[in-house]
Amino acid sequence: MINSLAAVSAKAVIHDEVTIGPFAVIGDDVEIGRGTRVESHAVIQGPTVIGEDNHIFPYACLGADPQDMKYAGEVTRLEIGHRNTIREGCTLNRGTAQDRGVTTIGSDNWIMANVHVAHDCVVGDHVIIANNTALGGHVTLADWVIVGGNSGIHQFSRVGTHAFIGMHVALGKDLPAYVMAFGAPPVPRGINSEGLKRRGFTAEQIRNIREAYRLVYRQGLKLADAVDELERRVQSQPELAPFLASISDSQRSILR
Repeated sequence: MINSLAAVSAKAVIHDEVTIGPFAVIGDDVEIGRGTRVESHAVIQGPTVIGEDNHIFPYACLGADPQDMKYAGEVTRLEIGHRNTIREGCTLNRGTAQDRGVTTIGSDNWIMANVHVAHDCVVGDHVIIANNTALGGHVTLADWVIVGGNSGIHQFSRVGTHAFIGMHVALGKDLPAYVMAFGAPPVPRGINSEGLKRRGFTAEQIRNIREAYRLVYRQGLKLADAVDELERRVQSQPELAPFLASISDSQRSILR
């Protein structure tokens, strides 16, 4: 299932049920799991570990050296989970020794054409990243995040679970769980209620999350006072825990 025109290193570990198209290049220290398809002209460099049933489209470049001027040839890696779609021209770089040493992509993600995921990023599960989006180094996207096309996320920024980022957004701060951001400069625009409905949240849970959003963004409270109230509410409304955690754990301050 490896095309005769592909170049595959003898130091790569390829499952028997992997498909590799013509002119694809698979380098040293690359591992590819069962059922993954690598289309023509894709390039995968190691150390990179790719799980099962992924689909990697033409001209994607995975596992290249990090674009960091401090990088001095240290052994770092890229890890990709299962059932991801990685479209044409995507670039996913390995980590750096200055951080975790690994760039991590979870499972069941949809990464559209020409997306760049820089060194030491963490992308969770069920994430959608639309065309021409760039994640700076050390960015974290939690599970179920959606990022609109032509957006950019600043280094070290964190985006919480179920958050939604619109098109052409330049995000320079952390975006809490559930929150939608649009515009240039980006502005919080409520919660991702439609996405929550699709994922099985009840009407009561969505109402509680909406009220928590209003507490932080609409009532003119100091952030510390809003967090104190959220800590009281989360005891009886556990769906608020991701929202509270993404605010409390913020390193760059939240978009507000």
